Amino acid sequence: MTDIVAIGELLVDFTCSRLDGETIYKQNAGGAPANVVCMASKLGASTGFIGKIGRDMFGFYLKKVLFDNKVDTTGLILDPNYSTTLAFIHNDEEGDRDFVFYRSPQTAADLNLRYGEVNRELIDECKIFHFGSLSLSSEPARTATVNAVEYAKMQGKYISYDPNWRPLLWESKEAGIRAMKSAAQYADIIKVSENELQLLTDCGALIPGVAKLLGAGVKIICITQGAKGCIIATAKGIERYPAYKVKSIDTLGSGDSFFGAFLYKLLKLEKSIEELDSEDILEMAMFANACGALCSTKQGAIPAMPSKEDIIKLMETVKPERN
Repeated sequence: MTDIVAIGELLVDFTCSRLDGETIYKQNAGGAPANVVCMASKLGASTGFIGKIGRDMFGFYLKKVLFDNKVDTTGLILDPNYSTTLAFIHNDEEGDRDFVFYRSPQTAADLNLRYGEVNRELIDECKIFHFGSLSLSSEPARTATVNAVEYAKMQGKYISYDPNWRPLLWESKEAGIRAMKSAAQYADIIKVSENELQLLTDCGALIPGVAKLLGAGVKIICITQGAKGCIIATAKGIERYPAYKVKSIDTLGSGDSFFGAFLYKLLKLEKSIEELDSEDILEMAMFANACGALCSTKQGAIPAMPSKEDIIKLMETVKPERN
């Protein structure tokens, strides 16, 4: 049985650096759902990915990255009629990121995944089915994703969801928020930033927003706060967990690494969500915090993902700090 299967975008991130006064862009594999399963796989979980990429130089590169990270690619389609999505990321001196995407509904492979192409056998075999909002931004991928999530829900799988708000990839802000909200109804586990929580719930304060999601059926809410750590909320309570202080150089993929580690830990506990106690949540949150922190110390998403040994070492040698 597969631990985690994700559906959604798999793309090439071009991350920038400076060399002799010139801006250099380096090719790295990316896409939030793919990042999550790669992180979980690196920690020892069995994972799979469902999606579509172009049968081009970038697509062949991405398939190899998943293969090298021991992610099952039987659900990955390389389509010669479409192109692999590309993203260019620039970090300014304050660490803020600026994205430029080459992804249109007419040409992008990931947006042209059809439900008939979804490998449902992978869903049948998994414990957690993971998705994000970006595959909802255009048809036919929107219908394929929703139908796949509904199928997984009917099969009794845990559904994990990352809204991953990227306003540039939606026809309008209103359309994006509407789709993000609609998808949240399926989630058992959700990872959000504070801004995404506000967009999903229309609540300006954190506690009412959390209460609204819990009332809608979400069982675990992970609110990532970067250098401040994270907040985890369940029906049993809400608690903030401090971050590990590291020298951060690139936060790309850190949230996905956090979530991949969090889901991995949930599976390792071999408990239902309802059975989790405060010690379990503490273990999951701090392991995920350490993982996300270490990912930010290197450039890129998947190439920066830490090993389990490095995560444990950080937890043993660095005292987490409350900001």
